[in-house]
Amino acid sequence: MKHVLPFEKPVVELRQKIAELKNFTSESDVDLTEEIATLESRLERLEQEVYGNMTPWDRVQMARHAERPTTLDYINQIFTDFLEMHGDRYYGDDEAIVGGIAKFQGQPVTVIGHQRGKDTKDNLRRNFGMPHPEGYRKALRLMKQAEKFNRPIITFIDTKGAYPGKAAEERGQSEAIAKNLREMAGLTVPVICVVIGEGGSGGALGISVGDRLYMLENSTYSVISPEGAAALLWKDSNLAQKAAESMKITSYDLKELEVIDEVIDEIQGGAHRDLEKQSESIAYYIKRSLTELNGLMTDELLDKRWEKYKKIGAVTSVVQS
Repeated sequence: MKHVLPFEKPVVELRQKIAELKNFTSESDVDLTEEIATLESRLERLEQEVYGNMTPWDRVQMARHAERPTTLDYINQIFTDFLEMHGDRYYGDDEAIVGGIAKFQGQPVTVIGHQRGKDTKDNLRRNFGMPHPEGYRKALRLMKQAEKFNRPIITFIDTKGAYPGKAAEERGQSEAIAKNLREMAGLTVPVICVVIGEGGSGGALGISVGDRLYMLENSTYSVISPEGAAALLWKDSNLAQKAAESMKITSYDLKELEVIDEVIDEIQGGAHRDLEKQSESIAYYIKRSLTELNGLMTDELLDKRWEKYKKIGAVTSVVQS
């Protein structure tokens, strides 16, 4: 029952019951095959019911799941010959953002992403996936290097937001993110971005301006966390679930609003259930995007990127009589 989310407890409990019966059958002369088959059929229906009707708050919890695959998990599965690079050449290295060069199915690429920890010690090392300015400057340094050597850029977004501490502000947190937004808009190589967990505020935007923006089905992407929105709107962060319902932060909401290009389906029960299969799904979208983008001339690539962002949102005018 470790790391079980509240809404999926019935599924996990039934799964455990089936495992116990199978174990009992293998260790005794009692044949429970028929009973196990009945429970497995019931489990299939229950999984469809639970995972097929997830609320926005359920998806928020899934995006934050302690076992959810991280950037490095996907890098190890999708790419080969990954060589991590460190430092921003101004201040230091930020382990909340990882990046380097690799090969994607034989093609040299640059890969960058937020990296959160797997346990308390690792989270402290990674600052819980919340980058300092040097993290964004490292990312930009790698992007500019990719542009120089004509390598496509793939980014993975997974952060609650940029670190809001005093030291980060003193070192120019806002300026670092703003500069990334400006520079990424004009990069002359294809940029493919994938939200794999939480996409929080400017911390996510700092590496998510690109030609394609995808989201895993149970990831989120928003200007503020549900807790933060609830605290601002109703002065009570405990109303986060209510806020999540109205914020339009899920992949399907954002696809409908045309903020993202496509939703990448997840393994039933979450990406952590099968890292290999989930990686194959992401790799499919990366390959398709590179096929579409690699053949574009620079001017055409930049024009299409500009058009992509220009069409997001709508303006409503109210005429007063």
